[in-house]
This record gives sequence, C-alpha cells and structure tokens, in this order.
Amino acid sequence: MKIVLASGNAGKLAELQTMLAPLGLSLVRQSELGIAEAEEPFRTFVENALAKARHAARHSGLPALADDAGLCVDAFGGLPGVDTAFYATQFGYAKGDANNVRALLEQLQGIENRRAALVSTLVAVRSPQDPEPLIAVGRVVGEIAREPVGSHGFGFDPVMFVAQFGKTFAQLPPEVKNAHSHRGQAARDMMRLIRERWM
Repeated sequence: MKIVLASGNAGKLAELQTMLAPLGLSLVRQSELGIAEAEEPFRTFVENALAKARHAARHSGLPALADDAGLCVDAFGGLPGVDTAFYATQFGYAKGDANNVRALLEQLQGIENRRAALVSTLVAVRSPQDPEPLIAVGRVVGEIAREPVGSHGFGFDPVMFVAQFGKTFAQLPPEVKNAHSHRGQAARDMMRLIRERWM
C-alpha cells in the first residue's frame, strides 16, 4: 500500500519509513508529488495533523499520513507546542533546528523547572473525507539540558534529556531513540490501528 506522508521533512520520512516497515507500506513525501504544505491554523496537534492528512489525500488521491509534533515546556504553559518548528522566529532568528535550540536555551536561562514533553500526533486517512481518521499519540517526558549534547536525530533531540537513559535523544543510537521516542510510540500505535482497520 502506498501512503503519502504529509510532510516535506526528510528526517520524519526516514524515521517513519523505518518504524512502519513491518507493514510493508511505501511512504512517499508529498513534496515528491508536487503537493505544497497545508495550512496549519489550529492550536492543537491533532487538528493540524488531520488538516495536513486531508490536504495530502485530496491532492494525491492516495491514503495519507500526517505527523504534527512539538515540544511542550512546562515553564511556558505547554508552549511552543504547535509553533515548535517556528519557535526561533519569535526571537529574531531564522527558522531552523539549531536556532530553535538556541532560542529555547536562552528563554530557559535562570528557570529551574526544565520539565518538557515531546509529543507526536499521527493521523491517517483513507481519503480526504474519511469520517474515521486513525489517530495515534506518543509522548515522552524529559528535561531540557543546559546545552546541546549528541549528534543523532533532529529538532530538539540534542537538548531533550531523558532520565531513563541518562542521555539526550541525540546521544542515543537511532534504533534506541526510535524505540522510545514520542514518534516511535505514535508509530507503533498507528501500525496497530492500520492492521486492525485497513488491512
């Protein structure tokens, strides 16, 4: 089964392709099909993921899978949340992972409560009008490290310190990270849902 990934993010594609491999699915990025990014006007991960999945399905004629993920920092009342990808731009930096990390560390200076969660919400639809989208959520709680450590992963992985491992996500081998990450949790749940309902 071919499914459009409603994202142009190569990191997400690589992670999800690996995680969903047991289903024998072929994931293709929407950008490879000439499909533009969808609008993401909502304030929750699930609403944005659903909008992205419906958009990709509408423009491709294929089932679609979307991921909306972000960092929810306790000290900021759960923000940046759905604005995670653009976090750095609020502080005058260009959009990008390194700048997001830099802005986050600057904003957390002097703050003791560094607890945060990485959240991934996956939504899959069979068609643009699918009345029963599949929804899977993964969540990992950790603490924001004082400085970036590690060379694996992307996004906030270098500063997401997970006590269970005593390391940041970026210090873990990809297969260990994928097995325990927010996206890994959501992908496992999504595999179960696709098997139960679509196969």
